[in-house]
Amino acid sequence: MIYLSIAILFAIIFIYSISSRAIEKLPINGALFFCILGFAFGPYGFGFLETNIEVETIRLLAEMALALILFTDAANTDLKVLMKSIGLPRRLLLIGLPLTILFGMAAGMVLMPSLMLLEVALLATMLSPTDAALGKSVVTSPAVPMNIREGLTVESGLNDGICVPIVLSLLTVAIHPHLADSIGRLAVALLVKEIGIGLIVGIASAYVGSVLMGIAHKRHWLSPSWKQLTVAALALFSFSLAPVAGGSGFIASFTGGLAFGYFYKKHKEEMVISAEGIGDSLSLVAWVVFGAGVVGQVLLTVTIENVIYAILSLTVLRMVPVYIALWGQPLGFAEKSFIGWFGPRGLATIVFVIMTLDAHLPSAQAVSATAACTVFLSVVLHGLSANPFVRMLFGTKPKQHQQDH
Repeated sequence: MIYLSIAILFAIIFIYSISSRAIEKLPINGALFFCILGFAFGPYGFGFLETNIEVETIRLLAEMALALILFTDAANTDLKVLMKSIGLPRRLLLIGLPLTILFGMAAGMVLMPSLMLLEVALLATMLSPTDAALGKSVVTSPAVPMNIREGLTVESGLNDGICVPIVLSLLTVAIHPHLADSIGRLAVALLVKEIGIGLIVGIASAYVGSVLMGIAHKRHWLSPSWKQLTVAALALFSFSLAPVAGGSGFIASFTGGLAFGYFYKKHKEEMVISAEGIGDSLSLVAWVVFGAGVVGQVLLTVTIENVIYAILSLTVLRMVPVYIALWGQPLGFAEKSFIGWFGPRGLATIVFVIMTLDAHLPSAQAVSATAACTVFLSVVLHGLSANPFVRMLFGTKPKQHQQDH
């Protein structure tokens, strides 16, 4: 069965790779396509895909895919545009993200009164980060104004790393209840430590890596075959080193990508494109596994409360904080609605689900089922709406950026 599973997996990769441009024109995104195939070939479909995979392996796969996507998206960011429109992601992260967590907690207490406050807070935080991979068709579309693209890229790049220490603090208190009185201090300390160390590791790794790559290019040391792995190796080194030093790997990945794009301009596009392909491939595998091993279980165990919370999480609990955060900004209602709607949930939430299951909380299954249901609905709804919404709101012609004062 393991060889059959591998054969099916690489057949999916092959078929998608030779038809990717045609599939991208369809009203679905890659994640939805992979989830459907994973579900169809998994134990709840034809039963050809073996999904008896260690939970830690799935977590590592999702983290590596997310790290590569964060690094490459950041490396492709136009820093000049970003600096002119920095107010957009700053408001989304400093105002929108905390409000999303608070609104999520309020909804959780109403819809799921059996959960403890700590568990409701954990669920709300797990579902607050937006997903860089699921939103890729939006942030790479030239029809979307550049300031919106860069704003959504930075938001999805940093909110994962901001939420990690909050999730870790909540899980720590859940396992050690006597620390409840110091949860605020614990969260702040972790936040400062993880973000600070993540920033240092990401920037330092990018600087050293870009200097070494510059020397290698100048002296013609890089062979064509190994050139394909260079940026991917640097991105995953940065991601892996940060937790060793006590920082956030996601923060290191994104800030490392920004720094790499700044330090290494000459051959950047040529070097980054291969890492993008590797990140997309890992993401593909993660979504196939999610479709095969998780979607069926969610459909069997989901409750009406899970579905209602998931729908609220993708709409009201995300969009209202975005409207509040962007109050007074030079953006129309349609643009604010677009930003609010395209807050897909994906790989980061899956990582948080696995962390929660590992902690063996009393209501871990209920929290995880709700989060997985939200990811599934996000894959479907955002996958179907991304391309049509872009065409409806912005047309198909490339848009110039708007300045954000």
